[in-house]
Amino acid sequence: MTISMYQASVPSLMRSIDNLVVILEKGAADATARKIDPTVLINSRLYPDMLPLSKQVQIVSDIARRGAARLAGEEAPAMPDTETTFPELIDRLKQTNAYLATLTAAQIDGSETKSIALPMGKETINFEGLPYLLSFVLPNVYFHVTTAYNILRHSGVKLGKLDFLGKP
Repeated sequence: MTISMYQASVPSLMRSIDNLVVILEKGAADATARKIDPTVLINSRLYPDMLPLSKQVQIVSDIARRGAARLAGEEAPAMPDTETTFPELIDRLKQTNAYLATLTAAQIDGSETKSIALPMGKETINFEGLPYLLSFVLPNVYFHVTTAYNILRHSGVKLGKLDFLGKP
């Protein structure tokens, strides 16, 4: 049995984003229940040199959207990083998944050897499609979802492993 590039990308990205929505909803509910200003959680970070929760969520959106778009040969819709509330961050993730849902297997399958040029600051990193997906897109999405989870968990939000993994 083989797995296609579409199967390895879009469903996994959408699942991670759906799970992050649940995590953020729990964060918002927790802030309300404990009478904590939600911006405290949204601006929280695990360590001073790390990015805050809001930026972690924005990066998940950016990497998923742009990564899938590059594999599909499309330009990803732009999303400015202006979210400052839980509802805005959740809406951004839902918009990201709405975009991902428009991509088809026909657009992404066969992109294993597609040349991907990824601008990174003043440099460009070149990938083939499969290594781009497996060594850049998916690990980055998982890292930033995990970091968002950890920020909220460290802040006292009651989260468990199944919140990260989602229900089977």
